[in-house]
Amino acid sequence: MNIFENYLSIINKIILDNKKILNLSTLEGLENLNLEVPPEHFNYDLSSNVSLVLAKKNKLNPISLAEHIKDLLLQKIDHFEKIEIAGPGFLNIKLSKKGLIDNINDILKDKETYGSKKSNKSYNIEFVSANPTGPMHIGHCRGAVFGDVLSNLLLFNGNKVIREYYINDYGNQIHNFVKSVYLRIREIKFKEEFISNENLYPGNYIKEIASNIIKNNKHIDVENLDSCFEELKKLSIQGSMNLIKDDLKKLGIKHDNFFSESEIVKKDLVNKSIKILKTNDYVEEGYLPPPKGEIPKEWKKTKRLVFKSTLFGDDTDRALQKDDGSWTYFANDIAYHSDKINRKYNNLINILGADHTGYIKRITAAVSALSNKKIKLDCKVCQLVKLYKNGQPFKMSKRAGDFISAQDLLNEVSKDSIRFMMLNRSNDVELDFDFEKVKEKTKDNPVFYVQYAYARINSIARTLKINLKNHISINSKTFKPNDYEEKILRKIFEWPKIIESAANKFEPHKIPFYLYELSTLFHSYWSKGNEDINYRFIQNGKIKKEDSLAFICLIAVVIKNGMNILGVSLPEKM
Repeated sequence: MNIFENYLSIINKIILDNKKILNLSTLEGLENLNLEVPPEHFNYDLSSNVSLVLAKKNKLNPISLAEHIKDLLLQKIDHFEKIEIAGPGFLNIKLSKKGLIDNINDILKDKETYGSKKSNKSYNIEFVSANPTGPMHIGHCRGAVFGDVLSNLLLFNGNKVIREYYINDYGNQIHNFVKSVYLRIREIKFKEEFISNENLYPGNYIKEIASNIIKNNKHIDVENLDSCFEELKKLSIQGSMNLIKDDLKKLGIKHDNFFSESEIVKKDLVNKSIKILKTNDYVEEGYLPPPKGEIPKEWKKTKRLVFKSTLFGDDTDRALQKDDGSWTYFANDIAYHSDKINRKYNNLINILGADHTGYIKRITAAVSALSNKKIKLDCKVCQLVKLYKNGQPFKMSKRAGDFISAQDLLNEVSKDSIRFMMLNRSNDVELDFDFEKVKEKTKDNPVFYVQYAYARINSIARTLKINLKNHISINSKTFKPNDYEEKILRKIFEWPKIIESAANKFEPHKIPFYLYELSTLFHSYWSKGNEDINYRFIQNGKIKKEDSLAFICLIAVVIKNGMNILGVSLPEKM
């Protein structure tokens, strides 16, 4: 249920049916009509640009046209009580008592789906995809939460969503990782010294993986790395992925599919995808210009296969082969995305780390080329997270070796705090994460403030011995919302618009912002009741004004739906 869509549809029909009366020679631009939330100081429920849009296309005076449209709307829509013409011709609309009651009842009838909009698309959302060479670090946490909440948001709107993890289990970094595990096994079994160098992984988690391999694989022969490499690779990656999956589970995240880069190589998917590009003349054998800036001494002009990514908006064409003729990482990634396209998703979304910004143009170009421009890949970059404690940069134990692990973060603060606060700013800006702030029980801690609003609402229900899940009716004769309830109701009506915008733009951070604003309105109402008996919910153990129950229930409905999308718990007592 979306009052903006509902009323916009009715207004459009009235305009169409009364084209001659309104002296409209054209209805061009009708699709640009909108209904919005007017600025708070206007004290109205809706605002429309209808007269401005139509006046411009028909060369009419917008104020005069607004007067005629105003009269028509008040005559034909009994949900509209009053309309004011503001500024150059905006229509500010106040809903009637009937309009308010009908909309409230509609929301209370379908509580769990309020705000959703059935769009029935299919999405493949790839996120985290941390190299399987160790546990997750704090940078991965932000992308993990972003991807998971975006998935929840799109599912809430009736879409099919696959959460996918791409395992980069091929290449030099995997060889160095397996060698590190091998040397730790030799250290444990034969007391050999682990001599670290820049290519090896020194973290204590490598010892943990090595110990588990020894414990569960008595038969493994580690006399020579080459002879046991493939088996040790499988066991090492399995051990590392178990650490990653354990971190994800503690964050409340579970992927639907894990896709292995090694499988791409085994199934020869690179050759198959490059063949598709060759067929369409998007690949050629040629030379790339030297890298910009200072040219490395080892650089030499080499003929190789090149993807013509500039045809699809990239800054330069991209190499598909290294100097030795082997495939580049990009070639493997093309094969992976070709497989995604073959799995028939309407939409592909990749959640990337801050260091992958420069990779976006080439991979979106590849998807466009592979799908004949039918499939669009959206890439969302999650910027860095900076940790603070007592206002100072905070360094935790580095169990992982050379980075701060997700487990370190989870040891400091709760899953709920991490999930909520990782979305406390837009993904494309750096995030300051203050450990002390997320532990505070104050307004400055957004996750606490929203949870506390829900707990307060449940305390009212317990006092009155009612179940908020039961149907709550409104007495139309006595219905008269006070100024606080009017503000709350307008905010409640805005919820579907927040969901629509967050889903369409892939901006889930809009949800915690909204929930905090709604909770602030409720807490202000509660505080007013402590000051003024006329605003209290309960008097002598009974509800002071029955209609207040509806407003309380509406707030609970929206907070619950929003926090479910965020994957954050809602305690009924705090």
